[in-house]
Amino acid sequence: MVIKDSEFEDSLGYALLRREMGTVWDTSKDERMVNGTMDPELIQRAKERAIRAQLNSADGDTCEMYDQFYRDHKLLLVLFRGLAVMPITRSMPGRITFSWRSAASIYAFCFYIVTTVIVLVVGYERIKVFQTTTKFDEYIYGILFVIFLVPHFWIPFVGWGVAKQVAIYKTMWGAFQVRYYRVTGTSLQFPHLKILIVFLSIGCLVCAIVFLLSLSFLLEGFALWHTSAYYHIITMLNMNCALWYINCRGIRVASSSLSRCFRQDVAIECTAAMISRYRFLWLNLSELLQALGNAYARTYSTYCLFMFVNITVAIYGALSEIIDHGFGFSFKEIGLIVDTVYCSTLLFIFCDCSHHATLQVAQGVQDTLLGINLLKVDQPTQKEIDLFIQAIEMNPAIVSLKGYAEVNRELLTSSISTIAIYLIVLLQFKLSLISQQIPAEIIENVRLLQKL
Repeated sequence: MVIKDSEFEDSLGYALLRREMGTVWDTSKDERMVNGTMDPELIQRAKERAIRAQLNSADGDTCEMYDQFYRDHKLLLVLFRGLAVMPITRSMPGRITFSWRSAASIYAFCFYIVTTVIVLVVGYERIKVFQTTTKFDEYIYGILFVIFLVPHFWIPFVGWGVAKQVAIYKTMWGAFQVRYYRVTGTSLQFPHLKILIVFLSIGCLVCAIVFLLSLSFLLEGFALWHTSAYYHIITMLNMNCALWYINCRGIRVASSSLSRCFRQDVAIECTAAMISRYRFLWLNLSELLQALGNAYARTYSTYCLFMFVNITVAIYGALSEIIDHGFGFSFKEIGLIVDTVYCSTLLFIFCDCSHHATLQVAQGVQDTLLGINLLKVDQPTQKEIDLFIQAIEMNPAIVSLKGYAEVNRELLTSSISTIAIYLIVLLQFKLSLISQQIPAEIIENVRLLQKL
């Protein structure tokens, strides 16, 4: 469920009924009492809250002003449009939209048609390998190269098909940052994120080129011109990993900033209205985390399946080479190891950054709540603290791909165990085939030696 702007406004309005910041202040009345106190600092804070309360998170221009997250990672979204993977645009202030008739979508269709022709030509060349060879290792390489072409054909399903949900998720960030400013009084900042995205974007392109050139050099039969069909696919896989990392990093930064502001405000004034405001803001952040998994469920479900299959086939091919030819590593075995390390690294980053993001969402706020001395606050404040703790318990910080899988380190360990099981089964078939190929004379001689 998405927290609507009207619901958030009503929730804050409920908190404002306690007369803490619901009145538009007359700045000439500096001596007005706040909660029975004449403290100038608290009076000034109440005035500032009243001014911020006039901001509307549903207003596009306001969201555009405070949407620092979009400005910082805009380059990554532009690269996704350039690869025709996610044709979403900033068509109006504060709103990211998707339309099948937009210029970005038309470009995506044209780019996809051109690259599909290249992929089909190279794919036909790779499939011909199965008809012209009887060598086991060349079959393995052929399977791997065909597997790497598969992501191109699911782009309309996992890219364009989820573009509308992704656009909604990106727009939610703007509304959240307006609400963050309303509650905390500070704009949400993401230190060094823009520079990091520049390095990640360049790294994605460089890694794709280095990876494909190394496979072309190490694996026999992989001509250099064949790499033309793989550059956009490998770059897309790298950028999907980078995008997930950036989204999780944004959640983590927002969580730590919210926790820090909450701790500072509690130290100054621990009131029921203030706890209530932070509770609704934290629920909005938790909803952002859940929306991340729901928006990209198709994309990263297929992403994990691709990595799983690729790692299994590559490890099996390398082990088979070792069984057949011993431990003398050849270029072919090194190529399979490179493929395994590459896919394993992307899978690890995907699972690990989600793990860190989910840990950060509730930990800081929960520590602050549990550190409040309930004997020094009034009963309404105690009730708000209990409601906040219950909200954290009832809304666990998890990233779920629409219920298909929870993205954390457990997904990584379960993937490793599943891959190990498949490898054991495949190697058993491999050993049984080897035993069937042993000449009958050798088997008979072994039996005679055993009798002696």
